[in-house]
Amino acid sequence: MRFRSGDENLVDEKSKASTKAALPRKAEAPYPNRSPRLLRPDAGHEYDRCQIIGEVAMNKPSDNEFFQFDSNGSLLSTDLPFPKRSGKVRDVYDLGSSLMIVSTDRISAFDYILPSGIPEKGRLLTAMSDFWFHLLGVRHHLISTEIPPSLQSQFDTDPLRGRVMFTEKAEVVPFECVVRGYLEGSGLKEYQTTGEVCGNPLPSGLKQCDQLPQPIFTPATKAEEGHDENVSIERMYADLGRDLSEQLRDLSLQIYKTACEHATTCGILIADTKFEFGMVNEELILIDEVLTPDSSRFWSSDHYQPGAAQPSFDKQFVREWLSQCGWDKNSDPPELPEKIIEQTAAKYLEAFQRITGS
Repeated sequence: MRFRSGDENLVDEKSKASTKAALPRKAEAPYPNRSPRLLRPDAGHEYDRCQIIGEVAMNKPSDNEFFQFDSNGSLLSTDLPFPKRSGKVRDVYDLGSSLMIVSTDRISAFDYILPSGIPEKGRLLTAMSDFWFHLLGVRHHLISTEIPPSLQSQFDTDPLRGRVMFTEKAEVVPFECVVRGYLEGSGLKEYQTTGEVCGNPLPSGLKQCDQLPQPIFTPATKAEEGHDENVSIERMYADLGRDLSEQLRDLSLQIYKTACEHATTCGILIADTKFEFGMVNEELILIDEVLTPDSSRFWSSDHYQPGAAQPSFDKQFVREWLSQCGWDKNSDPPELPEKIIEQTAAKYLEAFQRITGS
């Protein structure tokens, strides 16, 4: 069986229309200069975060054509001299034998990429994925987060420091592997209508954000545009075969269990999360980002009260402001106010600090 390769569908971004909202032009803003420290879980010692988050030596605007920033210094886009494809947050470059995944500071809501970025968001996402890849103990695609000299000699790589993952190429399994431990989001809506979620029967009388009797596997198809579609595992059986589908289910539940055990010690509940997998030499591996606020729903255990929506460590402030500001959600979205940007950045940072212990 052949899946979409992780390096297929690479396109020249200059010839492709931008996703709904065009990014603002490059702003003359200084690049952030920070150097916090982290504890690498597989080494057991503190190390300088310049390996991941990076102390940026250049404290001035980028003066080349490769990087686009907004007025807050958020990296909105990259245009490096390699074949490229872009998602809502990441730019992916084909380096031949491997991929370079760049996490920008872009943020999306209601299927639009917003014209404002969240400073340092890309670095935090990269560092958090790196933390989890080393903690989870499963085969994954990450090779390194360090920029090799061969790239440094070609162009100014300082804006990339701390926000790149060099990964193996994989044939991407065309399903998102979602695990839910609590009842919220699209799962809540389906439960209220049918009493089950993606074919998983649930007890009657559950309230919003209730913890489920046990975590459930709820796969989704990967949509090229718009929302992914929740499906049952029987749909996976039909498309992938029973053996691979059950392997994906079991591995997803195993990873979620391991992640929850760690997160609980940090005062974090992982309500739900999505994993992506690929095949390398007929071996199933974990790919993409993993267990970040962009791919997961994180709640504080200290404030958990089922029966209503929970405060989360993600872009909740952004969604709420956009819903109240008068935007019709069918036209180009507005710039975010400084306060909303700061609140959102603080939530991403808090999630990172609590989970990694930095």
